[in-house]
Amino acid sequence: DSSKLKEMAGVRVGRLVGETTRFLCCDLQEKFRPIIHHFSPITQVAARLILAANAMRIPLIVTEQYPKALGHTVRELQVQFDTESTQLYAKTGFSMATPEVLEQLVGVESVVLFGIETHICVQQTALDLQSRGFDVHVVADGCSSRTQADRMLAFDRMRQSGIFVTTHESVLFELLGGSDHPHFKEVSKLITDVVPETGLAPVPPNPKKGLFS
Repeated sequence: DSSKLKEMAGVRVGRLVGETTRFLCCDLQEKFRPIIHHFSPITQVAARLILAANAMRIPLIVTEQYPKALGHTVRELQVQFDTESTQLYAKTGFSMATPEVLEQLVGVESVVLFGIETHICVQQTALDLQSRGFDVHVVADGCSSRTQADRMLAFDRMRQSGIFVTTHESVLFELLGGSDHPHFKEVSKLITDVVPETGLAPVPPNPKKGLFS
C-alpha cells in the first residue's frame, strides 16, 4: 500500500499500532503544579491517555524527576494507573531514556510521550529515543512548560529532528483505526466532553461540544 511504498522510499510515516506502542508519562509531579502553564488541562489530557492505554492494554511507563524533592506523580493520575501494566521509575537525569526504561522498550517501535517540561525532560527524552530508532509521537496538548515560549519552541525543535508532534485525540483515533475496534466505545467515551483548553490555539467564543455528544 501507499504507506509501505513511502517507507521503502525512506519517508518515515510513523503509524501507531497498539501491539508495538508504549505510552510514556514524564514527570507530572505535585511540586510542578503551581508553576507550569495549563497544568490542570494537560493533566486532564494525560488522564485520558492513561485510561485509553488501560482500555487498549497498552503498557504505560511513568517517571518522576527526583521525587524526594519534587514529590510524586499527581494523585489524579496515580489513581488511574493499572497496577499490572504500569511501570514507575524515579530518575535524576532529565531524559526518560534510562537503562530501566529502555529495557521496557525492547521490541517496541513507537512511543507516545506526554508530560513536562516540554523543552527539558520531554524534548531530551524524545531526542534520545528518536536517535535510537523509535518513532516518537509527542502529544502537544499533553505537554507544557513554565513559559509558553519554551513550550512552543520545543515543539519546533523536535519537529526539526523528525519527531511527530500531535494531539491526544489524533493518537487515540489512530490506535483505534475504526469503530470496529473492540475498545472503541470505551475509548470514545473519554473524549465526549469538550477538549480541555491547553493553550495551543485561540479559544473560540462558544466552544462546541464533543464529537459524540
